[in-house]
Order: sequence, then C-alpha cells, then structure tokens
Amino acid sequence: MSEQQVMLTEEGFEKLENELEYLETEKRREVAKRIKVAREFGDISENSEYDDAKNEQAFVEGRIQEIKNMLNNAHVVKDEDITDKKVNLGTTVMLHDLDSDEKISYTLVGSAEADPLNYKISNESPIGKAILGHVIGDEVKVETPGGDVDYEIISIKKVKH
Repeated sequence: MSEQQVMLTEEGFEKLENELEYLETEKRREVAKRIKVAREFGDISENSEYDDAKNEQAFVEGRIQEIKNMLNNAHVVKDEDITDKKVNLGTTVMLHDLDSDEKISYTLVGSAEADPLNYKISNESPIGKAILGHVIGDEVKVETPGGDVDYEIISIKKVKH
C-alpha cells in the first residue's frame, strides 16, 4: 500500500520533527511512569488509572507512527522555492469575494499544518485546491458545501519565519 504524499512547509516539517522527538522521549517516559504507578494500586482489572494510562500509551504510540509516516512521505516546499508571484504553500493570500465584496486572507499550508481558526488552510481544502498555482488578478471559482464562491486573488505574500 503506497502512502499519500504529505505537502509541508519547512516550518511544518520542523514542528513535526519536534513533536516526534517530544513524544518518543518525554511523553513515553511520562506515560510509562503512570502505568507503573497505576500497577502498584493492585488489581489492574478494575483499575481506571491503569486503563487511562494504557489508553494514553496507545494514543501516543499511534501519534508517533502517524508522524513518522507523514515525515517519511513528506514533500517539503523549500523556502527558496516560495515567491510572492504565485500561490504556493508558505504564502499568505488576500482574496476578494466577488459576491459579498468581502476580503479575507489565508495562509496556505500542508494538511498536517492546517489551522482554520487561525486562517491557515490546507492545500487540500476546497479554497486551497482552487487557488494553488494562481497569480495576482486571477479569478477562481471555489466549490464549497454552501455553493460556489468566486474569488479574485488580490495579493500574495511569502510567509516570514
């Protein structure tokens, strides 16, 4: 089974590496201690602390595997490949909604870095897919669950780290 390629900015790749290091070192030790302490409470068949610690251990190990898979299948968009001429990962794009006459700004990132509440949208999101590769002045139609929205790209800025 081939894994799907994960698009990441250099910053996103670094954040995942840091999270992986934390989980493999500090978090694993912390969970192991919780399990050891919970075992000392006696009968583990009715021990909620033990069950909670084992569940946390399973979550941590699952997240470690998930991050390793993402890093192994990562396509990192290099900082030097990002410009303010074309929409790409690592750019902040000002869009003009041609229907509502509102302006909104999004930073385009890989799916592992998406944070819609902070206007960081994935290249796999409807808006991200639609604007990727476009330039200032282009009009794009975005198919959203609420219907089609027409945007004009009015500015592109390279994200500063």
